[in-house]
Parts: sequence; structure tokens; C-alpha cells
Amino acid sequence: MTVGATGTDRRLRRARRVALASLVAGVGSTLLLPGVGLAREPDPVRVALGAGGLLAFAAAQAMVLHAAVTPWLAQRRRRRSYALLAVAAVASVPLVGPVAAGQWATWAWLGASLVGMTPLLLRPAAALAATGAIVVVALAVAWWTGGSAGTHAAVTAGVGVGVAAVSWVQIWFWDLLVVARQGQQAQARLAAAEERLRFARDVHDLLGHDLTVIALKAELAARLAPVDAARAGREAAEAQRLAGVALDRVRAAVHGYRTVDLAEQLAAIGEVLRSSGVRCDVDLPAARLPAAATAELAAVLREAGTNVLRHSRATWCRIEITREDDVATMTVSNDGVGAAPAPDGHSHGLRGLADRLAEAGGSLRTRCEGPVFTLTATVPVTP
Repeated sequence: MTVGATGTDRRLRRARRVALASLVAGVGSTLLLPGVGLAREPDPVRVALGAGGLLAFAAAQAMVLHAAVTPWLAQRRRRRSYALLAVAAVASVPLVGPVAAGQWATWAWLGASLVGMTPLLLRPAAALAATGAIVVVALAVAWWTGGSAGTHAAVTAGVGVGVAAVSWVQIWFWDLLVVARQGQQAQARLAAAEERLRFARDVHDLLGHDLTVIALKAELAARLAPVDAARAGREAAEAQRLAGVALDRVRAAVHGYRTVDLAEQLAAIGEVLRSSGVRCDVDLPAARLPAAATAELAAVLREAGTNVLRHSRATWCRIEITREDDVATMTVSNDGVGAAPAPDGHSHGLRGLADRLAEAGGSLRTRCEGPVFTLTATVPVTP
């Protein structure tokens, strides 16, 4: 999954942080109770060894939890975190097991934490088998340390299964969010591919017949050149005329393909901003602007909307388009500049737009007043 700068991706990153925090709070809380055993252990050597085993287990567990909510993580790093957890879990038995022997089920709480993580690592059948194996280890630790087998089994199985159920629900919701986002990205790619195919079909339909006729005229002119130079010249001139007509038709098609409706563009930008939590107000002129002016303003609008999402933490945005005599002006203002670097006149995208508008006889200006950033574009209005 690719994480970009759109509002949807920002919400997904926030959801990921919430999911990770929930997993740490649920699964990691079971690591606090072994600390009770460390406090009750009189032997300082056992305390030191137990604390080392507990810290190693906690570090490996943190890596696995991070991998669980990071679907784009490389498989090599994911497998490494699983291997480290397995090593830490095995090492914890001799290190943590004897701590507060007979007084507190210290390792049983680590076992509960392991059981709680099984939905993150294994399929249901394998997770059930792993839970049974962990409970058996807990019973073996109880027999070895002289602890209560019932207490060890109840803590490892009972608490662990409860934590596993909560962990499974959290991961299930997170996976739904990831799949939904991937579906949106796939839909966008499909729409772009369909548009490219549509344009390719249009160009093929426009050029197919003309190029066939041109090829026939050129072939005829080549055959007639040795025997009838005058007619060959007429055929060549006709082929040249048809080529010019075909070129004009292609240019018209490309112009129509690139021309966008400003009202539709405004509606799309407003929907994206509002979906990202930005209040968007739009003020349009009463009269419709000519196509040449709307094409230039639409390009500025796309860049301005992108800058609001990428370079600010805006809560509101206002887009105003006015017309005075032969000049149309678009003003885009938004707040949130202090929370992140705002675009300025040195921005590559804005610099390119400024050059484009200058060629069309317009201008582009930006200013920043406190937390408010304002972009103003002007274009000449010609019939």
C-alpha cells in the first residue's frame, strides 16, 4: 500500500496509529504483571535475569506489533521480527520462569501475552494449536518452579484468549481499512486506464481513415511519377492536403480532451477538501467564462488544491472567481500555514503555472498573512 498526501491517506495513518496503540495497550498490558513477580523476588540474580528476559520479550513483541499494522513492510523484516519473538519467548522460560517461584505466576503472564498475539501471526487452526502448546509450557513452568498449575493455566489460557479476541477484532478492522484504501487506488488507476483507452480509440478513429487515404494517394503518386508527372503532382498535393486536415483534426481532439469544465473541477476539488476535513466555500461568477480562460484557471485550481492538502493543516478554504471587464481572477485562501510549510513563489508547481499564465497574458501571485495563505491568479477573458 502506498501512502501519499491525500486526506484519505492521512486518516489511514491516524487509524494505523490508533490500531497500534490499541494493540500495545491490550497485548502489552500483560507485560506489566510480571513486574509484580520481580518485586517479590528476593534473589537479585534472578531479578536481573528476569528483567533482562522481560525486556528482550517486550522489544521483540513491539517489533511484531509494528509489523502487524504495516502491510507494506518487507517480508524479510517481518520474518526477522517473528524469529526474534520466538527466540525471546524460548529464552524467557529459564530467565523469567523461576522469578518469585511459588508466590506469583510470573511466566504465565508472558504466556498470556503470547496467546494474545497468536491471531497476529497464525491462521485460526495454527493459532489454536499454538495456544495449546503455550498452555502446556505454562504447566511445565508451574511444575518446575513449584507454582500452582491451575493458576498458571487460568492466567495463560483465560487472560490470553481474552486478549487474543480483542487483538483479532482490531486487526480485522485495520485490514478492512487497508483493503478499502487499496480498492480506491485500484479504482483510480482503472479510471485513468479507461480514459487513456478512450482517447486512444478516438485518435484511432480520427486517423485511421485519413492515413489510409494518404497512403493510397502517396502510392499512386509514386507509380504515376515516371509516366504522368502532372497527375502525380496533383495526387501528391492532395495527400499533403489530407495530411494537414488530419493534423488539424488531431489537434482539435487533443484540445477537447484536455479541456475541463471549471464547475466540475471546482466540485471535485471541494469534495476532496471536504472529505479531508477542510470546510470549502466556493463563489462563482454569474456569467460563464470562455473555454480558454477556464482551462488556465482549472490548471491553477488543481495545483492550489494539491497545495492545501500537502503543505498545510487547513480547516477552511475559500475559492472565489470574479470577472471584471476582460480579466478573470481566481483567489484561493486557506488557513493552517503555521502547522506545515506553505507553498510560496519558489514552489516548482507554482513557478510553472506562473510561466504558463504569463504566456497567456495573465499573472500568478501569492501572499502569506499569519496562518492564512492566499493565491491569486488572473487570466484575460477573450471571446
